[in-house]
Amino acid sequence: MPYRDHGDGIVRVGLTGGIASGKSTVSRLLAERGAVVIDYDQLSHDVVAAGSEGLRQVVEAFGEQVLSGDGSLNRPALGSIVFADPVARRRLEGIIHPLVEEAARLVDEEARGSDGQVVVVHDIPLLVETGRADEFDTVVVVDVDPAEQVRRVVERDGRSEEDAWSRIRAQASGQERLDVADVVIDTGCSLEDLPHEVDRAWDHILGCGKSGGPQR
Repeated sequence: MPYRDHGDGIVRVGLTGGIASGKSTVSRLLAERGAVVIDYDQLSHDVVAAGSEGLRQVVEAFGEQVLSGDGSLNRPALGSIVFADPVARRRLEGIIHPLVEEAARLVDEEARGSDGQVVVVHDIPLLVETGRADEFDTVVVVDVDPAEQVRRVVERDGRSEEDAWSRIRAQASGQERLDVADVVIDTGCSLEDLPHEVDRAWDHILGCGKSGGPQR
């Protein structure tokens, strides 16, 4: 669903960044400044919660082996099936993506009932990979040096450097994300400086609401 140019007083932002780029922190800081944040990662978990239609479809596609003993989704088991198999991964995406999009649409529609200018941030990890940059009034890219991404993944998730690099390479490249960016937030700065970077992006976002969107 394209979110650009609805003429409803809402500024819709596409927010993206690679693994361990600091996107979640930026998303939180935008929410603190008044944005309505739609977290697509969280939605992708919600739509396959225990007892959901999404989980039923996943089990139908991949078998009971992807269920845990309590009836919830066994994510490691599912990941072992789809991570190295592009066909299986596309099959899973064909189930998950429409459900996530519908859930995001409902949140977006709720924002239209608000008075005054509203900023809705669609936090989409695979925004570039799915070719969605042109759907939004402006695109904010969270960027950091790949070596720092690797360090964070190893420290945060306990993964090997080799595994961290493989996950980074499986995503869009930093340059591909920069190519669609209207604003870039470099999270290689200190935690003390990051709010100032987000303030700069926030000023740009609010300016989009006054000018009808950025000129790319």
